[in-house]
Amino acid sequence: MTVAAARCVSSDDVCFVGIGLPSAACNLARLTHAPGITLIYESGTIGARPTVLPLSIGDGELCTTALTTVSVPEFFRYWLPSGRITVGFLGAAQIDRFANLNTTVVGDYQSPKVRLPGAGGAPEMAARCQRIFIVMPQSRRAFVERLDFLTSTGHGDGGDHRARLGMTPIGPAKVITDLCVMEPDAATRELTVTSLHPGVTRDQVVAATGWQIRFAAGVSDTLGPSEQELAVLRQLRLETENAHKEKEHA
Repeated sequence: MTVAAARCVSSDDVCFVGIGLPSAACNLARLTHAPGITLIYESGTIGARPTVLPLSIGDGELCTTALTTVSVPEFFRYWLPSGRITVGFLGAAQIDRFANLNTTVVGDYQSPKVRLPGAGGAPEMAARCQRIFIVMPQSRRAFVERLDFLTSTGHGDGGDHRARLGMTPIGPAKVITDLCVMEPDAATRELTVTSLHPGVTRDQVVAATGWQIRFAAGVSDTLGPSEQELAVLRQLRLETENAHKEKEHA
């Protein structure tokens, strides 16, 4: 999943990165095929090149390795709406068939089963980045018929809804899961399976989706991770784990 997500970006991209899986994917890309990628985090760090994966947007690793750091209001008022951020990488707790996302609550808002981290900058990312890539494990609990709470708009109700809202036209371009890759249908904007990961069957994807998932006419096979990609990702995770253990003991 992380490798497939990393392959979505190139050295030419200016990428607004979410913490967690999106950050792992973008830094894997930077350390392999996309050394020139510009990574921007929500705390205002521009051109960050972390040596280990940050625990949060406030991790000091981001500021110390960035080209510059601007204030959060400046970033969201001037940098993000400029149209120059080519990619936004997001994760979520829930996603629906039109790539709308929930990172707020599971259950009723007033008395939720789970209160999640919240919106942060995700709604603005989803609205203003040229393209959005979403990376998250696939299950019926996460890929739902109806969101418990709409935090970030993907393709809204489908069709031209996103354009009518005045958002950037492309929006969510791919959803990368641990089973497959999905892309929006050109007309309806409903998520459609375009690629299956090695060893994964259609039945597995159907069983892990809370709506009647559609498959493209020509579903391809995702290219498996290379030895280099796996080695770099494993080393990055090992160094991250060791670094955070040292901080805990300091």
